[in-house]
Amino acid sequence: MTTSQGELLPGTRRALLHRIAVAQAEGRAPSLVAAVVRGGRTVWQGSRTSVDGHGPDEDVQYRIGSITKTFTAVLVMRLRDEGLIDLGDPLEKHVSGTGAGEATVAELLAHTSGLAAESPAPWWERTSGGLRPEIADVLGEQPFLHPVGRRFHYSNPGYTLLGALVEKLRGAPWEEVLRREVLEPLSLDRTSVHPEAPHAGGWAVHPWADVMLPEPSEDLGRMAPAGQLWSTTADLARFAVFLANGDDHVLSAETVRDMRMPAAPAGMGDLADGASYGLGLQVQHRDGRLLVGHSGSLPGFLANLTIGVADDVAAVVLANCTSGPLLSVVGADLVRIVAEAEPRVPEPWSPMREAESSSLELAGQWYWGTNGFALRLTADGLASLEPLSGTGRRSRFRANGDGTWTGLEGYFHGELLKAVRRPDGSVDHLDLGSFVFTRQPYDEGSSVPGGVDAEGWRGIG
Repeated sequence: MTTSQGELLPGTRRALLHRIAVAQAEGRAPSLVAAVVRGGRTVWQGSRTSVDGHGPDEDVQYRIGSITKTFTAVLVMRLRDEGLIDLGDPLEKHVSGTGAGEATVAELLAHTSGLAAESPAPWWERTSGGLRPEIADVLGEQPFLHPVGRRFHYSNPGYTLLGALVEKLRGAPWEEVLRREVLEPLSLDRTSVHPEAPHAGGWAVHPWADVMLPEPSEDLGRMAPAGQLWSTTADLARFAVFLANGDDHVLSAETVRDMRMPAAPAGMGDLADGASYGLGLQVQHRDGRLLVGHSGSLPGFLANLTIGVADDVAAVVLANCTSGPLLSVVGADLVRIVAEAEPRVPEPWSPMREAESSSLELAGQWYWGTNGFALRLTADGLASLEPLSGTGRRSRFRANGDGTWTGLEGYFHGELLKAVRRPDGSVDHLDLGSFVFTRQPYDEGSSVPGGVDAEGWRGIG
């Protein structure tokens, strides 16, 4: 990918450079490299390093740790879209004998399976995967720590099981399926299971002295689907574009939108932090901005991919140290810097190509009891129902082609909206999951459940 820095203003570019320079210096990272994506392509990249003349660029590989999970989740969602699995299927339906088969595919994706966070000792990130040749070696004798489906508990072994699911249904090793179904279609030529030059070396930086120690780089074996991959800022920038917009060669825009939706119940601490988890993606509300992506770490490396979908801005940050800079904060800051300094310019307004009269007559003001709502038809073919007060239940609706509409978000997600008509064909009211919306508050001319008092509206007399 050719990087263009000219599309961002000089002040924005300097602010981005300053942010990563502070992160590298204060985090004491041997090197740090970053990229920013806007409008579907990289518009800025920068790096800082402790070695003169050897600054990494967008082609240098770093280990990306748990960002690997998002790649594995993409493979699983492809199985779902092809009808080979349902997200509600228990793992046992497809992969038997694991000892954790009661967990569903969705629960494994969203870390609500109840499985332990880590594999039994020895420390799997710093030892050869050859020590854990079978799934039983990864899960241990007591794989579950919590009831299945009850709470979010991040689980690396859970993604080992998802990798096994991919291998079973595809009849090929996880890494082979990944290359064929994701890396090659998205042209992620510098993303690989093992490091390929040029690549950074992993380092541990002493917490109380400015000295370093090289970290081992292990093949994780069965744990590979949870954290094996190496990649570059250029490749992860392309991956970010895919996660924001979809690519019909891999997953549709609708499916990647499903992945970005929160799918795990948040604990009290997560609620306070504004954090949740989707299907292979972390979801965070930060500084009034909804961000999705994933962080990763393995001994010697830190990684972060952050996407501000509404702002059309994404950031990738990679460093080669075991601990130090908080890359999730850095990534969010890079998105914020661009979004605030150079806000997204909206597309020009344009009218609908055509509007059916049966739909157009639904537009306008409606009342659910005494609560006022506005129903608008938009150029994208959707209907939007919003409270006139500015706060309350709202949703967009997709037309089903039979005069009904299905809610796409919020309280009304999946609920059916339909117009109930009088014998003469005129609209009496809207029915939304049994709620009645009328043109006037408790319209006496409409079919309001419970009826309308015959004496009508009155004051205190």
